[in-house]
Amino acid sequence: MSDRTAEMQTPARFEQITLTVEGMTCASCVAHVQKAAMAVPGVENCQVNLASGTAAVTLDPASTTPRAVADAIADAGYPTLAEAASDGHDHSHRDHSQVWFRRAVVGLVLWFPLELTHWIMRLASSHEQPWMIWASLATSTAAIVYVGRGFYASAWRALKHGTSNMDTLIAMGATVAYGYSVVALAGHWFGLWALPAIYLMESTGLLALISTGHWLEARARDSAGNAIRQLMTLAPPTALRLDDSQTPTEIPVAEVRLGDRLRVRPGDRVPVDGVIIAGRSAVDESMITGEPLPVVRDVGDEVVGGTINTDGRLTLKATRVGSQTALAQIVRLVETAQSAKPPAQKLADAIAAVFVPVVLAIALVTGIAWYGYGAWHHWPAALTWAMLANATCSVLIIACPCALGLALPAAIMVGAGNGARRGILIRDIDALQTAEKIDTVVLDKTGTLTEGRPSVSAITATGGVSPQALLALAASVEQFSAHPLAKAIVAKARSEGAELSEPKSFTSRPGLGVVAETDGKMWVVGNAALLAEYGSPSPQSPPDAGTIVHIGELAGGAIRHLGSISFSDAIKPDAKAAIAELHRMKLRTVLLTGDTAASAEAIAREVGIDQIQAQVKPDGKARFVQQLQEAAGNGARPVVAMVGDGVNDAPALARADLGIAIGSGSDVAKETGGIVLVRGNLLGVAEAILLSRATMRIIRQNLFLAFAYNVLAIPLAALGLLNPLIAAAAMALSDITVIGNALRLRRHGKK
Repeated sequence: MSDRTAEMQTPARFEQITLTVEGMTCASCVAHVQKAAMAVPGVENCQVNLASGTAAVTLDPASTTPRAVADAIADAGYPTLAEAASDGHDHSHRDHSQVWFRRAVVGLVLWFPLELTHWIMRLASSHEQPWMIWASLATSTAAIVYVGRGFYASAWRALKHGTSNMDTLIAMGATVAYGYSVVALAGHWFGLWALPAIYLMESTGLLALISTGHWLEARARDSAGNAIRQLMTLAPPTALRLDDSQTPTEIPVAEVRLGDRLRVRPGDRVPVDGVIIAGRSAVDESMITGEPLPVVRDVGDEVVGGTINTDGRLTLKATRVGSQTALAQIVRLVETAQSAKPPAQKLADAIAAVFVPVVLAIALVTGIAWYGYGAWHHWPAALTWAMLANATCSVLIIACPCALGLALPAAIMVGAGNGARRGILIRDIDALQTAEKIDTVVLDKTGTLTEGRPSVSAITATGGVSPQALLALAASVEQFSAHPLAKAIVAKARSEGAELSEPKSFTSRPGLGVVAETDGKMWVVGNAALLAEYGSPSPQSPPDAGTIVHIGELAGGAIRHLGSISFSDAIKPDAKAAIAELHRMKLRTVLLTGDTAASAEAIAREVGIDQIQAQVKPDGKARFVQQLQEAAGNGARPVVAMVGDGVNDAPALARADLGIAIGSGSDVAKETGGIVLVRGNLLGVAEAILLSRATMRIIRQNLFLAFAYNVLAIPLAALGLLNPLIAAAAMALSDITVIGNALRLRRHGKK
């Protein structure tokens, strides 16, 4: 976990909730919602996501409640659900999409047939038919009343709270076009002036096109949020709980408690995280880890809620339930990542917060300028007012800042969701931004490059004892150590039926070994450096030896070397391909391990790592990472990623610019990295970096599209070069373009 990530962790006294917020249409809405939430006493932070329609609020439960925050946001004009439950949230999105669909259909029916007839008649004859004017007035009035109802209601709510939003611009644009046309027609019918250009069909068309754009946008947003909804649906609604007589009873999964025994039949989803106490089966974990092939799980193995039991019958003991399950943690991590805001988004939000008032001012200046320009050139009043209405209406419509609000959250939603489906959990936006800049990847050895399950490969007795006695002695000394090598020694001794003695004293030396007393004698079991501390000359080891533990007897201030135990730890099958992929991406690789130089060199040689740093104690790993960061090359400071298993690598993971934790389906809650690779696949390191690069590339493209659109379009509209109808189509197209560009990330990594 990076220093920045550590700073972002929610303090213990705070609680994070997710609220569903309705009625947000642009980045200025985001600013209003955030301001309303932050005004509530006890709210520490609020991150509003326009793309998902949610607000992630960090609050102090002792000072406020979720309902109080929801009410404050609702009072600001944005109806809010007190807690964004997945079903309700999806239902809200579906309703939102259906409302816009109905408005779009009605608007298109009212506008397009008449617009098409108008152009056909215009091409055939230069005369405007009276019935066409009456028909356009009727359809435009119907569109204002039905299709425009949502825009006017939203604009009115904002006005009541002294604010404005995108709907303010849409409502004013439609009103200017419709109101001017009605006044122009009335004056013509009363004989006050000749028939001027009118914009009745344009007002109908702009409402129809913008409603269509909102419907397409709602569908795109729904598609962007598919990943997290798919995760939410993995957990089954019920579980089979066993009573004392082993009789299963179906209960809601929410009622499962720690320690409950659960039956999982072939084909069933595992209801919660648990450990197998009976049975053996292949479990499909692809939904959690991204691995396509089922994994055999036996008694004592952990299984993750949401995975599928493919063939055998299993009995589990529940070890994590509710919000503590791996699936719930994954969903929470993805939601947090999707709600995070990079500095660029905060800048966009700040600009958009004042954008609507600025646009209103531009529209006012545009109207005054066209009136003055017409008077100066002695235009007829009808032409002057027609150009004034055309330009003002176009400015109001085309300047809507919704694309600014969608540019980044849409890309982050899709990118984080894509990663979650592939077992790559991105904790925060800082990790996403840092990952694309990485130029050096530091990898731990045990559990990262190797399987992390060392086994005894050879026993060499040199001090007059038999190999069996040496193994029993080492196991007696090491039996209370949690080190993987110690566990391997004890497992080997017990498999051979050795009798172990109880140590009377036991001292662990991190990174070196242990010193213990058994049977009245002091023994040293560890690496050559530990024996050297007691005056032993460095034992000789073969040049190609792997990991070796030495055993010595300590007596009279001197040490007698009795022999050594060699270990092997299988390299992960994908390690070589993973390092090759990192090299293809022009990244430098470094092996950082507490193991011997000989062992490190053997592994580095096999997988192709560039640099080795061996025999580094756990507390020295962070210092080595810092040294890499400070070793500037070509005038630039290296950007370092540390890849480790999150246990003794935690300080180095925190020190690195980016910590990438090799996790598993059952331990994703470990706060060890900005990115967590759930499936433990080393190829995920390159995948995570490539996904980050792709996401940041899409973000930059979206920002350019959003800013360029407004910067270029407003002057064109103000100069009268854009018809209001074209402005409406362009505005709707800008939203769809930004979200459509973000959705390209769904295809990333499918090759």
